[in-house]
Amino acid sequence: MKSIKSYIIILAACLPLLTSCSDFLDKEPDTELDMENVFNDKTHVEQWLANVYSAIPDCYDGYIFDLGWMILGDDATIPERYRQFGNLIIPMILGEWTPASDWNGNYWALLPQRIREANIFREKAHALTDQDISEREMTYMKTECRFMQAYYYYLLANTYGPIPFKPDYVWPVNASLSDMMETQTPYEDVIKWCSDEMLACSKILPARYSESQKYGRITSLMCLAIRARMLLFDASPLVNGNSDYANFVNANGEHLFSTQYDANKWRVAADACKDLIDKAEASGHKLYIEYADDSKTTIDPFLSYENAFLKSEDAGNTEILFARPSVNYQNYERNATPNGSGGNGGFGVTQSLVDAFFMENGLPITDPDSKYEEKGFSGADEHRSGTKFETENGNCITKQGTYNMYCHREPRFYVTVNFSGAYFPSEDRQYNFFNGGADNNHTHDAPQNGYLMRKRVNPKDNIKQGSYNYRPGIIYRLAEAYLSYAEALNECDPGNQEILTYLNKIRERAGVRQYTTGATDNNYIHVNLADQDAMRKLIHAERRVELCAEGTRYDDLRRWKEAETTLSGDFYGMNFDGKDASSFYQRKPYITRVYRKAYYWFPIHQTEIDKNPKLVQNPYWDQLSK
Repeated sequence: MKSIKSYIIILAACLPLLTSCSDFLDKEPDTELDMENVFNDKTHVEQWLANVYSAIPDCYDGYIFDLGWMILGDDATIPERYRQFGNLIIPMILGEWTPASDWNGNYWALLPQRIREANIFREKAHALTDQDISEREMTYMKTECRFMQAYYYYLLANTYGPIPFKPDYVWPVNASLSDMMETQTPYEDVIKWCSDEMLACSKILPARYSESQKYGRITSLMCLAIRARMLLFDASPLVNGNSDYANFVNANGEHLFSTQYDANKWRVAADACKDLIDKAEASGHKLYIEYADDSKTTIDPFLSYENAFLKSEDAGNTEILFARPSVNYQNYERNATPNGSGGNGGFGVTQSLVDAFFMENGLPITDPDSKYEEKGFSGADEHRSGTKFETENGNCITKQGTYNMYCHREPRFYVTVNFSGAYFPSEDRQYNFFNGGADNNHTHDAPQNGYLMRKRVNPKDNIKQGSYNYRPGIIYRLAEAYLSYAEALNECDPGNQEILTYLNKIRERAGVRQYTTGATDNNYIHVNLADQDAMRKLIHAERRVELCAEGTRYDDLRRWKEAETTLSGDFYGMNFDGKDASSFYQRKPYITRVYRKAYYWFPIHQTEIDKNPKLVQNPYWDQLSK
């Protein structure tokens, strides 16, 4: 793709091309002569900007391993045996986590360096009209750096909570937050500053760039998207008057989290989400939809959901609001592909996620009217009208003999989960996860709980041949804005009809019955919109399914204060040891996880505490440090 190749030359995703610039940035001293050389040369200016961008998370491989956001939640899983290869996320989910534990994400050390580089760029860079960097272009570049500072501060606060905070200070090279020798700033103050900065940047930057080579550069909509996500978290129970943190103060005696609930925060979050939605739609963004017929009257929910993650914006996917153009989706796919088919075969989904998907009639499996059957096997092939999904499989959604648990589920289930008996496109066969079967060699290179991840895996890729199709790393998409708006609105204005409007936009694309305050029929399910608690549960359930395996679930569980119950105890799947249907299709624990109250925030590493006596350790971690 021409536009992507152009972008890779100049922006943060292309780290191998940035080695010389990165090396320069990590060296002392920052002399005026050095700065003059850098900022008087277009190539160096663009490389410097690219380095500022380089800490935008890799939402594919990075969310599995280095950052671990998908594995820390309850959507995705990797084998416990991966720890023998140095995986640091496994000990964290097992409760083997102290302030002395390492984390490959290491935001505390990494992000201050990128913030510093953004600060220097804003101070030193200038237009180079003779080298095709106009005053307007430089204004955009500096505003992008301004946003990136706020974005990285948000990532720090979202991970560690209250942090040392001096946004206009240029730290020494290789400094960490502790090198500032400051105590933490209250969480609310950091978020307020980030929100103001993001909003200000959104008023300067364009909603999109017409130049293809600028794909991935920060836009006004990216600013508004991260702001909306941040303010939704800020309104949520974890940080909005949480009594667990009533005695958590910094070295100056200031409360580091709000001690009183502020209902208006939900209104602020709702307004931020609606502002994003309105501006995104006005700029031509909409949910990605494919149709089952040439007349474009029937939505194909399978291909619409699948390709919302595989198609780029220049291929018509305007659902994308914030993307990192280059991510490691190759390793993501290798881990989701069986060992015998050229992959590693250990990246799967949890049983709780399997259970979270609705039935084809739009009801949860716990509803007596859902027609869910768990035991037994289907007596016939299952076909669905209005889709071109699995055409190579005879347009079968499930084949005769499929375990009933996986039959008659909603479209998003089949796009997300590879189960034993699901179709394997690149090998034109059904998956076999029985012990000793084609896809379970009973090692760490096998699905430990009987499932592999399908979501964001391109069925046209062939791992054995090293053939991969490009896709962007989607950090934020319009569907999240719809669901966040519905959630915030339900909290600040329960009963508002727009709650159903935006929930139903998601469900219509997903091919399941929508919600109505009227009677239940073949197209709608009755709900009591005035019942705030019931609607909250519906919104949370929809969010879990629609946004699963995108790295948002862990933050959702944290902000709702549900992580301690949801992420502790036995995690289930099918029986990894089962050699036939009767022994394999049994719910069986494959790992026992531990989540303590301290884990809602990452600890400040003990070495940082030792360096800076003004730092206070995050709540409850002192109890785990001994």
